[in-house]
Amino acid sequence: MHFLDQAKIFIRSGAGGPGAVSFRREKYIEYGGPDGGNGGKGGDIVFEAVEGLNTLIDFRYTQHFRAPRGKGGSGQNRTGAGGEDLVIKVPVGTQLLSDDKEHVLADFTKAGQSTVFLRGGDGGRGNASYKTSTNRAPRQHGTGWPGEEMWVWLRLKLLADAGLVGLPNAGKSTFINAVTNTKAKVGAYPFTTLHPQLGVVTHRGREFVMADIPGLIEGAAEGAGVGDRFLGHIERCRVLLHLVDANAEDVAEAYRTVRGELDAYGAGLADKPEVVALNKADTLDDELLDALSAELKAECGRTPLRLSGATGEGAEAVLDAIIAYLDAEAEPEAAQTGDWSPL
Repeated sequence: MHFLDQAKIFIRSGAGGPGAVSFRREKYIEYGGPDGGNGGKGGDIVFEAVEGLNTLIDFRYTQHFRAPRGKGGSGQNRTGAGGEDLVIKVPVGTQLLSDDKEHVLADFTKAGQSTVFLRGGDGGRGNASYKTSTNRAPRQHGTGWPGEEMWVWLRLKLLADAGLVGLPNAGKSTFINAVTNTKAKVGAYPFTTLHPQLGVVTHRGREFVMADIPGLIEGAAEGAGVGDRFLGHIERCRVLLHLVDANAEDVAEAYRTVRGELDAYGAGLADKPEVVALNKADTLDDELLDALSAELKAECGRTPLRLSGATGEGAEAVLDAIIAYLDAEAEPEAAQTGDWSPL
């Protein structure tokens, strides 16, 4: 399945149906009168977040969505049928943006979350509703209110607990393949990963979701490489795992480059909790690893964990560190949502 995380669509709610102009004509009834019913309400445009979707590829081929209009009223004071609501299903994590991408109009963060985004127009009044003591046989009626329409952008931000960041070829795909059920592409060349990957990690009786995004290079914020557009997929992550290739010419510079791009992107990425790991540790001896760890510690301010995504060595320690951050963040939330007690 192709991955698409942005799409522009046109949406229009249904117009209301027209009211009817009708008069009673019944045998043995001396006086008739108006009995035209109201028109039906137009269909709403409803967005709903559903499980099982992780791409917006369907919106590449279907870009116009129009809800049906309401039916017209009829005699005997019969109201026209309302137009059916049009439900547009989107992946969890989808945001609705204005046409200029300046405003977030809706944000779907939970499965089953839905919202009426555009309301259908009300039906027009039938001539029975215009009857007064001085206007006994009105012939006017309402034509129905028009629906609403607009262009919107859909932007998908994958929901994950932990996000993988690092330079290209830092071993992110190898690591996520080793600890999750993901089958990310692995290759001995930069930018093997061209779109984000999600995987579920099961460790010490816990499960959490990990996201891998394409590697960052210097100048990504200005569009270098694959740019920084995929950084949006880790905006919602609670902790970042920063992998640094132990075979890099300068591990401190490699770390500094990625941190600079996170800071340039903004959205609070640079302030998120971070686990730093020196990857591909199986390719170097302990003496050299000690020197690289000291160099990296001087840059990031903490002792990096040693990891080999290929052999799995050090993976448990890395996952333990991630879970520790997730638990530490969950405790304050649990305290805030707990039942109040005076004791």
